[in-house]
Amino acid sequence: MSTSTTEGQQHPLGIYFKIWILLFILSGFSYAVDYYQFEGYLRWFLIIVFMMLKAGLIVAVFMHMIWERLALVYAIIVPPLLLLVFVGIGTLEGDYTFLTREIFFGGAE
Repeated sequence: MSTSTTEGQQHPLGIYFKIWILLFILSGFSYAVDYYQFEGYLRWFLIIVFMMLKAGLIVAVFMHMIWERLALVYAIIVPPLLLLVFVGIGTLEGDYTFLTREIFFGGAE
């Protein structure tokens, strides 16, 4: 009679519960930004920071990236980060183009 063992990594449920609690706290902070009526760049900065923290926690723990090899993590995380960098560069170039057109062609006066 042969016995088969299931190999794999089991993570304690406590880690998942702690991450859920942390996600609820970060969501509460996100809602507090609207509740306290922050305005302008501070509002958008806080919203994006809380969003990125929540996304990072979800990817790291619930998608098991924290336990993967570093090469696989880089293969999955680096392309979206590069895409964000290119979007930022495109935004800066778009602002430059808009301002250049306004200077040379004049604005509504």
